[in-house]
Amino acid sequence: MHHTGGPGWRITMDTCTPMLLALYLRDVAGLAGAGTPSLSHVVPTIRAADHSLLTSAVGGTDALRDQWEVWWARLLKALPDGRYELTPPDFPELAGMPALQRVAHAHYGAALSWSREQTQLYSIMSAERETLGGHKILADLVQNREMELGRSSRDFTLTIVEVPLAEQRAWFIEPNRLIMSSQLLADQEVFRSYVQPVVELLV
Repeated sequence: MHHTGGPGWRITMDTCTPMLLALYLRDVAGLAGAGTPSLSHVVPTIRAADHSLLTSAVGGTDALRDQWEVWWARLLKALPDGRYELTPPDFPELAGMPALQRVAHAHYGAALSWSREQTQLYSIMSAERETLGGHKILADLVQNREMELGRSSRDFTLTIVEVPLAEQRAWFIEPNRLIMSSQLLADQEVFRSYVQPVVELLV
């Protein structure tokens, strides 16, 4: 986790294990385009499996997609709170979502291993950024906006959640959150194109 801040403002960058689990289950279930915002598939690519037999008695693929989207909306609403970890074997967090519970039962072990691996890789990458000053752009964006406006920033918090997505971009979740490809900061020009408008809105 990285924190950048000044008087009254704070920007946090981190990853989120429940979101990693959700994205793994989305991709392994072949639910491309599910959820709002509709994020690209994760990298490395997860091979989709056919769950039609597994979910046929509980609404099939349509129910699975609907239930995943409900769960995803809950995760987004809870950001940056990471309390929505799945609890095996019954997954009470998915109560009332039988199709999604069945898929979670089938893939939980692999999803957990994958999400832990991604979290470890993120920690290594984040530490390298700290060493190289890669996060300095965040403070620069705020300070440049303050100079443009001729005043100090308003009080604000911005939470940036980084996940390993194929598409190098960010998605703004009102009022003060961004979901972002974890490789986006490596290209500071593209990073700026997504983050600067949000900073300008908040400052």
